Amino acid sequence: MKTFASSIRQGAFLLTAMFACSAYAGSEVQAVPQLDLKKYLGTWYEVARKPMYFQNKCAYNVTAQYSLNENGNVKVDNRYYQKDGKLMQSEGEAFVQNAPANSKLKVSFLPKALRWLPVGRGDYWVLKIDPQYQMALVGAPSQKYLWVLSRDPKPEPVLVQRYLDAAVQQGYDLSDIIYTVQQ
Repeated sequence: MKTFASSIRQGAFLLTAMFACSAYAGSEVQAVPQLDLKKYLGTWYEVARKPMYFQNKCAYNVTAQYSLNENGNVKVDNRYYQKDGKLMQSEGEAFVQNAPANSKLKVSFLPKALRWLPVGRGDYWVLKIDPQYQMALVGAPSQKYLWVLSRDPKPEPVLVQRYLDAAVQQGYDLSDIIYTVQQ
């Protein structure tokens, strides 16, 4: 029988291995030169994504709520519904890696008491954002992870396509893109 400590060690190892490929800055992937973190905070609706193992149960209404926490990092509150209608939630913390530009973050969903550890953090780079902060393209320099986020749960398809085109220009393969159902 596994102990809690061995489960945590295994989980930290797996997360570290998973994100190891995103630890380098790919030559084609560029984050926006400047992100106004205060404007970025709030609710975002996922409208498209590359498949990720931890999102395999996300059926519809996927959202991310960002706010500043007491230590100045970004609190991440992700929510989605499973096929059976059950609401799921995952809370994490994002750490800015390139202040004052603020466009490259590392996100951890480890238990709150373990987030200080430098393991289990995934790259979260803002690759494109409109001047009004209504739509964003977020990805990892490994080109393995990608999200199109919008303040509107059902943005115009032509706008979504512009952000996907920007991802292709940065080297992302979108043959496996998933369009998120927002009801």
